[in-house]
Amino acid sequence: MRDDELASDVSPLGSRLRAAREARGLTQAQAAVELNVSRPLLIAMEKGSREVRPAELVSLARLYGRPVSQLLRPTAPPVAIGARFRAVLASTPETEDLPQLIARLEELADNYLDLLRRAGAEPTGQYPPVRRIDHLEPSQAAEDLATEERNRLGVGDGPIQRLREILEVEAGLRIFVEPLPSKVAGLFVYVEPLGGCVALNARHPSERRRWTLAHEYAHFLVSRERAEVTLLAQRRQPQETERFADAFAANFLMPRAGLLRRFNELKRSRGGQVTAAALVQLAHAYQVSVQALTLRLEDLRLVRPGTWDRLRDNNFQPRAAAQLLGLETDEEQAADSLPFHYRVLATQLYADGEITESQLAHYLSTDIVGARRIYQRMTETRDVSDDGASQIVDLAEALG
Repeated sequence: MRDDELASDVSPLGSRLRAAREARGLTQAQAAVELNVSRPLLIAMEKGSREVRPAELVSLARLYGRPVSQLLRPTAPPVAIGARFRAVLASTPETEDLPQLIARLEELADNYLDLLRRAGAEPTGQYPPVRRIDHLEPSQAAEDLATEERNRLGVGDGPIQRLREILEVEAGLRIFVEPLPSKVAGLFVYVEPLGGCVALNARHPSERRRWTLAHEYAHFLVSRERAEVTLLAQRRQPQETERFADAFAANFLMPRAGLLRRFNELKRSRGGQVTAAALVQLAHAYQVSVQALTLRLEDLRLVRPGTWDRLRDNNFQPRAAAQLLGLETDEEQAADSLPFHYRVLATQLYADGEITESQLAHYLSTDIVGARRIYQRMTETRDVSDDGASQIVDLAEALG
């Protein structure tokens, strides 16, 4: 049996011990030395043919950096995410610092499945079938698929205001926001039984994360069997799959018909002139960078080729321009690192008394104070009373 495969007849504990060891980057021989046991004994524990004693379980949890409760979960862990990324990491030397972060994604996926198990719930979303595009030219395939997906999701041809929420709830992606290396825009992997998982770089601006999310969604739609690491800049000519994913992102976020209509309306309101301020305003409406918006307009021949290059050469500052126009967004507010449904499950389980406050903090990857803050935010809503005064309704208490 290969190292990246777990036998179907192995006990959940044995499977978890093996997965935790591999996520730690240890061979069976290395782990046996650290634990001061023989390798055959460790193999027997991982196979489930020899019972793991309490003291041994504590030592294993300490060595692998996992809570004992996680190793004792009654279900097998998801397919090893690290193994899915092994080939792409080997061919991408820029990602030598990613294995630890991939192990973190694997842990979060396992936590998500445990929340679903505790809640007796199913993953959200309706997965579309994998699309075949090999018979089409990439740019045409990207536009066709983007239009099809917008219609399927019911978002029309305008800016998508709540992209992450739509792709989490309607499309069923599990979207995490984690501090990745600065050169890495995002990760995508499909694992059973959780489905499509995306990690976006928390260090990148919201517009960049939005583009990356649409890019990774393209991979989910056409090649979900392959794990992907998306870099900010390709040193070589990007592969056809990457060109397709970027073309899909452009068409999905800024569809031709809607963009053309809004561009002409904005141009008309400014006396037929296309100004830098107009580009900033349009980019703000679509929640994309001015660079992405301008290059899209160039591609549609709505502005002259090289417009973005000229703006950049003239030291144009989009952020400063947005501030002057009063269009600055709440960029200082960090995006939620965990999927909305994940947070809902953890919050509801705590409200129902199914998990403790310390368990809630563990699932939410924070301390007790942080868990209380998230719980309050998830279970309270601002409303207006009959006399017009602002009030806060405790949803958990109201729902009893």
